[in-house]
Amino acid sequence: MTLHSVLDLAPIVQGSNSTEALQRSLDLAQHAEGWGYNRYWVAEHHNMRGIASSATAVVVGHLAGGTSTIRVGSGGIMLPNHAPLMVAEQFGTLASLYPNRIDLGLGRAPGTDQVTMQALRRTLSGDVDDFPRDVMELQHYLKEPEPGQRVIATPGAGTNVPIWILGSSLFGAQLAAMLGLPFAFASHFAPSYMDAAIEIYRTTFKPSEQLQKPHVMLGFNICAAPTDEEAVFLRSSSLQSFVNLRRGTPGQLPPPVEGYEESLTPSEQQMVDEVGRCSAVGSPQTVENQVRQFISETGADELMIVSSVFDHNKRIRSYEIAGEIFNRLQDENQSQLQAVSSL
Repeated sequence: MTLHSVLDLAPIVQGSNSTEALQRSLDLAQHAEGWGYNRYWVAEHHNMRGIASSATAVVVGHLAGGTSTIRVGSGGIMLPNHAPLMVAEQFGTLASLYPNRIDLGLGRAPGTDQVTMQALRRTLSGDVDDFPRDVMELQHYLKEPEPGQRVIATPGAGTNVPIWILGSSLFGAQLAAMLGLPFAFASHFAPSYMDAAIEIYRTTFKPSEQLQKPHVMLGFNICAAPTDEEAVFLRSSSLQSFVNLRRGTPGQLPPPVEGYEESLTPSEQQMVDEVGRCSAVGSPQTVENQVRQFISETGADELMIVSSVFDHNKRIRSYEIAGEIFNRLQDENQSQLQAVSSL
């Protein structure tokens, strides 16, 4: 059975601001909870005028406080930017406030450019190669304290907040497998290594206290609307944002435009086509067919849905359609299991 989650970058659309973006995120989280989404993820990015989730732990608390059942987590915290103890205390506090509802996804990228990375670093001697050690240090702080342990995360110790490893390369897959942690791959914007990463993770996975068998979550873009034509039009906002980022000119989420792909260079069109493998765009039936095909090809245990639509109400509708599709898939799976068990 494939679970479904929301990945929200708290997009700031053109003509809007951070306050409105965070209010819309809460509105989406409340809707997603009602539609049966399993988790709601927010991501850490810095120095980006179009993303309002830079203080990720604060946003997680904002969303968890405005909902009651859906799990809320970081997708993810960029650990090289933080001391593991501070992350343990932040998420230990969240877990104390919202028991059994907080997840902690970790990445090793800076989530920004090199200049901003230097402004963020607690020490300029830090290195992304310290990531595995930092993950294990963070795990240590979230477990029950050992006798004589001199540094204890309070809150944090004993909360055992579930840790996820996020990645867009083979490194994250290898680390998640070695530590026996669930693995999330950023296939929604960097699909090149997806198949290899899934294979490495599944074949080298070692069971742990947290997880007994591999769990793969894949990023997946969905732009759903009443018709294929409207969905293609609405998707042009996210494509503009994606291409602008690759051009080195990130900004706020722009309004949709007709025929956007016709303006792209061959290399830009190739990038868009690559991401298209991990995307579903169209009417409810079109999107359902594409979702089914992707799940069949990858065997994903969970999809993390990204729907970057300029108009908030149409973005809400896109996630609603996606939720209806996944609920149907889960009902089918449950019926199949019941049929098998009755034999």
